[in-house]
Amino acid sequence: MEIEIKEIQELINKREFNKLKVKLNEVNEADIPALLEELDKENVVKVFRLLSKELAGEAFSYMEADMREKLVQSLTDAELKNVMDELFMDDTVDLIEEMPSNIVPRLLRVVNKKDRKIINDLLKYPEDSAGSIMTTEFVDLREDMTIAQALQRIRDIGVDSETIYTCYVLSNNRVLMGIVNIKEILISKEDTLIKDLMETNIISVNTIEDQEEVTKLFDKYDYYALPVVDTENRLVGIITMDDAINVLQDEVSEDFEKMAAITPNEESYFKTSVFQHAKSRIIWLLVLMLSAAVTGGIITEYEQAFAAIPLLVAFIPMIMGTGGNCGSQSSTLIIRGLATDEIEPRDIFKALWKEFRVALLVGVVLAVVNGIRTVLQYQDFQLAIIVGLTLIATVILAKALGCLLPLLAKKLKLDPAIMAAPLITTLVDVFSILVYFQIATALMGL
Repeated sequence: MEIEIKEIQELINKREFNKLKVKLNEVNEADIPALLEELDKENVVKVFRLLSKELAGEAFSYMEADMREKLVQSLTDAELKNVMDELFMDDTVDLIEEMPSNIVPRLLRVVNKKDRKIINDLLKYPEDSAGSIMTTEFVDLREDMTIAQALQRIRDIGVDSETIYTCYVLSNNRVLMGIVNIKEILISKEDTLIKDLMETNIISVNTIEDQEEVTKLFDKYDYYALPVVDTENRLVGIITMDDAINVLQDEVSEDFEKMAAITPNEESYFKTSVFQHAKSRIIWLLVLMLSAAVTGGIITEYEQAFAAIPLLVAFIPMIMGTGGNCGSQSSTLIIRGLATDEIEPRDIFKALWKEFRVALLVGVVLAVVNGIRTVLQYQDFQLAIIVGLTLIATVILAKALGCLLPLLAKKLKLDPAIMAAPLITTLVDVFSILVYFQIATALMGL
């Protein structure tokens, strides 16, 4: 059911809270935060208090950090405890990590002692590791259980588990023995033993494994959840598909920012201040601007070539633009290949050979087309040859750099995304101008 902000405001003004409560509790939990964003602070708390305990907890997990902070500061300890009780452990940890330090003690105060210990353990895992995004709420079974016993176990703990679609078979000391999906349990006879159904060829991840690598396993194996084990193969948690999607979104956003020569920022566009936006961009822009000054220095060194053929200047923007575009194309494809594991650093010569052949074909076509245009427009065959050879050399050089630099970054354990369009374009500009005038002066005998 959908409810509009205008309708909410009217019901609040008329103080028809019972009617509003009924309407709100028919809204999908993922849509609640968007509704609250449109209200002022006082009404946000009023509306949130009208939600059922379950819906309030579910909606809370979808909210942005600033909205959560407003509610945490406004709710009573009892109300806050109700919300925290409905959150899964990974969402609770995320909440604590993103809240200001002065609010964290209050959050921990309303959490029971057992959960507090689990939270503290999860907070110890390295940032961006599998352990930092896992949840400890899952369905565990024993291999000697019958289907009837397993179903009862699922009924007992399933309501507090993040997923029941995959159940994990553990030994007495919690070593992961196998997995079994709920479909197999539901269609099997009650006296069937779990050990006869479980899959023992298990794909699992270690607690300290990089979370970006974990998301690739979801894509590769089409899992809904992945078990997380310690060094002794004991199951300590699971990572679910929604966690993997969140990680993927964060990584993609970070890569886009790096590819645009912007320092990554966790805040959304509109919630980031103008000062922070400028700060995240200006360092790279200064580096690129000062690097581009080299191009100007090269141009001034070839004044004789300008004097001999003034038209040489007219082709500089085209050559630089073509080189930058070619480099961007190659770097984008290589970065994507590295992100999907299609390309590895060891493939450097294979990739370079492929890009060289592509560059040769592209460069020749561009040179021929531009040569015909130059002859028809300026009736200058020598100029057409100079520009044509420059285009071929520039395209080959640009594609080589676009291929080589991301692979080199990966080899050096850097993020390949930093070797994207702005940096590639700046480097190609320098080399393309140098090549252009070297060819021009050689052919003109200057």
